[in-house]
Amino acid sequence: MEKTVLNVEGMSCSHCVNAVKNAVGALDGVAEVEVNLEGKTVTVTYDAGKVSLSAVKDAIEEEGYDVL
Repeated sequence: MEKTVLNVEGMSCSHCVNAVKNAVGALDGVAEVEVNLEGKTVTVTYDAGKVSLSAVKDAIEEEGYDVL
């Protein structure tokens, strides 16, 4: 398992948190998703053999947020 912290812009409320958690959590190979609104970060624990970091970033961006 790998753990990565991504800086994400555009999140401002609990709806944003749920949208990101649901989108990333739905990916096969993602074990855990933690969203920190104040810090503007998303921490993802995932199996790199099943899901790529770019797929995680794409899932966040598809919800309308910018991954820096």
